[in-house]
Amino acid sequence: MVRRCLLVILASFPLVADRYPRSASAADAAVVEKPTAVPSATDKPATDKPPAENSNTAVTPAPRPDEWWSKRHESFNERIKKGDVDLLFIGDSITEGWGGDGKDAWTRHWAPRKAVNLGIGGDRTQHVLWRLEHGNVDGIHPKLAVLMIGTNNSNGKDNTGEEIGAGIAAIVRKLREKLPTTKILVLAIFPRGEKPNPQREKNAQASAIAAELADDKMIFYLDIGPKFLTDDGTLSKEIMPDFLHLSPKGYQIWAEATEPHVARLMEASK
Repeated sequence: MVRRCLLVILASFPLVADRYPRSASAADAAVVEKPTAVPSATDKPATDKPPAENSNTAVTPAPRPDEWWSKRHESFNERIKKGDVDLLFIGDSITEGWGGDGKDAWTRHWAPRKAVNLGIGGDRTQHVLWRLEHGNVDGIHPKLAVLMIGTNNSNGKDNTGEEIGAGIAAIVRKLREKLPTTKILVLAIFPRGEKPNPQREKNAQASAIAAELADDKMIFYLDIGPKFLTDDGTLSKEIMPDFLHLSPKGYQIWAEATEPHVARLMEASK
């Protein structure tokens, strides 16, 4: 009887192991669930990294260190301050050449239209961007801006076609910001090199990206490159003596190929 009572009493208490659970073994640990941490408002995922700087130099405005370059840039600003500008040509040495081998064509075709040449030899898209941000188009309201830029970005591994296209797009956006009433005519990058070559292909890729910018309302695109080439794609020294810069004949071809478009767009801007 006593023994039976003792058994009943012991059964009424939980086992010690139940009251004080043992530590999980290595095998048990594999199935033990951990409580889910609730992140605070300031917590960031461990994979977050600081935003990287834009590695595309073609879209990052930058001046050039040369004194002659700064002087030419400032001379543009001084000319622009005088006003009376209806037509702009923006670009690199090929555009600058309107004042050299293209002077006669400029006098015939563009001077009567109150044109200003904003071309600087050696410029890349990033240099044009910087110039536009530092006075080259301030305070004027031209009817049309003609843009041809990018070939200097295509040397070697400096920039890809996609990066150059992005640089051209950045310039167009800047022009729209600075000159909201001005129409923009984007020209495809001119062919270079005597025969078809990878650099031409890179520039063609950039130009294809630029073509997508055209809305045919304020932004227009024109490719006159084939005008400079023979049927097999050869570029002659008669047109470009160094297979890059235009001869007087080359500038005349440029003028004749674009003047109808320039006339139409400027007339529509009245």
